[in-house]
Amino acid sequence: MSEQILSKEEMDALLSAMNRGEVDLKQETKSAPVIEEYSLTSRNTMHQGQFDALDEVHDRFTSLINHYLADSIQRPIEVEFVSTEMVKYNEFIGTFSNPTSLNVFGMEPLIGSALMAMEANLVFSLIDCMFGGAGRPLNQIREFTLIEQHIIRKFVREVLHQLEKAWAVVHEVRMNVKKMETKPEFLRLAGPNDMMIAIVFAVKGEEFSGNIHLCFSYLMLEPIRERLCSAYRCEDEQQQTWAHQLLQLLEMTPVTMVAELGKTVHSIGEVLRLQVDDVLHLDTGPKDFITLKVDGIPKFFGYPGIIKGSRAVEIDQWNR
Repeated sequence: MSEQILSKEEMDALLSAMNRGEVDLKQETKSAPVIEEYSLTSRNTMHQGQFDALDEVHDRFTSLINHYLADSIQRPIEVEFVSTEMVKYNEFIGTFSNPTSLNVFGMEPLIGSALMAMEANLVFSLIDCMFGGAGRPLNQIREFTLIEQHIIRKFVREVLHQLEKAWAVVHEVRMNVKKMETKPEFLRLAGPNDMMIAIVFAVKGEEFSGNIHLCFSYLMLEPIRERLCSAYRCEDEQQQTWAHQLLQLLEMTPVTMVAELGKTVHSIGEVLRLQVDDVLHLDTGPKDFITLKVDGIPKFFGYPGIIKGSRAVEIDQWNR
């Protein structure tokens, strides 16, 4: 504490400097920092590049579903990718009215369920097109009949089959329909505040238009998050490129192949006593397999022979 106390000379010098106005006695006031609220559960928590690989899935799915609809309905229908966003489940499901074609499906081996939702107007128009109509929207929305539900189930299975093929570019999954519902309030896919990845595709025909919504739980995709990020995809593609080049180099690498006719075991004393014209008995006969070794490792079995005056071996079996 004694080191912090000013001496008499220092105090006199400080007082004289204050009298001369050389010391500013006004305390600087700093403006309070501006604090912005940030919610960790908001829809903007999806980091850039975290699910970039899904863009490739969406592009491939768009192409596949366009071809499927063109072949099955036999009329010009265009499917376009619209958007991807992170949203709470209660906000997502609250955007749909009654009735809506809500189809819960699994993605084995991933744990949990995903959702494909189709707007009622779009469903009625697609069914009308399947039976040769123009797909004009209904004047009044009604509940789906049992026949319409059966047609929807078949259509959903085909769409999920195309989606399964699209997902193969990032991760192999097996999709299967678990449940079909028409009332959003009866569907409990996740907790109200659970974060979901919502994807929207626009379907447009000559007489109609509508949206198909896909919804994946963030927790469902968490185990394969690394596979869905752009950095992993770039690294994986780079590894595949190097693997192809290394394979080409290995194919040109020379190796030593030896055809072993047979073998025998003798003591050192017996070897020392060998003379010219002595005969060594091998453990194989003329009709037995001979072993082909690649750098000392047995790989093939075959029979000895002669081709155009040169000794040869005909390969008959792999050494598994």
